[in-house]
Amino acid sequence: MDEAIVIGAGIGGVAAAAALGRAGWRVRVLESAPELGEVGAGLVVTVNGQRAAEELGAAERIRRSGYVVRAAGTRRWDGKWLLKAPDSGGTGMIGIHRQRLHQALVEAQDADLVTGARVSAVEPGAAGGERARVTWESADGTHSARADLVVAADGIRSTTRSALFSTALRYSGFSCWRAATPGTTVDNRFAMTWGPNAEFGALRISTDEVYWYGYVAMPSGRPIEDEVRAVREYFAAWAPDVRALTEATDEVIRHDVWVLDRPLPRYTVGRTVLIGDAAHPMLPTLGQGANSALEDAVTLGLVIPAGGELAAGLREYESQRYRRTQRIVSRSAWMGRTGAEVGPRGQWLRNAMLRITPPRAALRNGTRIFDWTPPGSFGTQAVDRG
Repeated sequence: MDEAIVIGAGIGGVAAAAALGRAGWRVRVLESAPELGEVGAGLVVTVNGQRAAEELGAAERIRRSGYVVRAAGTRRWDGKWLLKAPDSGGTGMIGIHRQRLHQALVEAQDADLVTGARVSAVEPGAAGGERARVTWESADGTHSARADLVVAADGIRSTTRSALFSTALRYSGFSCWRAATPGTTVDNRFAMTWGPNAEFGALRISTDEVYWYGYVAMPSGRPIEDEVRAVREYFAAWAPDVRALTEATDEVIRHDVWVLDRPLPRYTVGRTVLIGDAAHPMLPTLGQGANSALEDAVTLGLVIPAGGELAAGLREYESQRYRRTQRIVSRSAWMGRTGAEVGPRGQWLRNAMLRITPPRAALRNGTRIFDWTPPGSFGTQAVDRG
């Protein structure tokens, strides 16, 4: 049986393990953390991510673990509507805690999961020749194994990407607070709220829990002694519902947002392929980081089945994924420039343009990026395990 090694057991990594398993590969997943898990608060699974989950056999569990939400539109910082979405139309989305999404994907795969395995070297091999080799360190020493395929799902600070490409990370200028807050009155609508150099959003992720984020301009690595106090003070003059969420929150996390200084020239080298944030990190302004990683994983399994011609499969993967993901990266950056990155002096023009935009046209344009379907199907192998 053809053997694959997946580096990283986050959302993209376990999704890739599930997809490759359904495509007939024997899969080993190497995770540097001592235990499986996912860091973060919440996210939204858009229609493209839901279609990927269907192929992975995780869709029903994701639906049960999340909450169906719809786009409501865009407001300014004080809560006044700039663009209100129509009550009908658009695509259904599922708000879900990252940990519950991760667990649903873990339960959809049956790979050999190895924790506490810090990858130190990757030799990419040759698609038509020498197998790839992965070396990792663990508590019991140094290990090395060859594989017919290596999938780098090791995130924004990918060791594999650093070994294969010369690109570097660049700070976006923004940091993001995130929290999951119980017992609030937020309904099933998701609205973006824009202020000067900031964006706030909130969506329900269960019947008794709301995920919210505050995406704000600040210097990289800024030390904040009390994050909860800082976020409350930052949004103290915003709309009442924004203030209510921050006041109801006792614990927040914050991450600086980084992107690549330039796009990778390709996502495959030899027998090694990069997916998710290892390949195409993007701003969170469209909520497509996890969704595009799910697309990557499903496409990988469908175009590179075990026993197939690897070189041809890798070429097809590039064809299927490179242009689309770079378009999402660019669109996310554009959304940032027209939204959270607009300063006090530019807001009046941005807001005026939004107010004269037809809501249905804006909805169609905003959801066009979700228009993706898998390039095939795993068929009966993808029976939902929920």
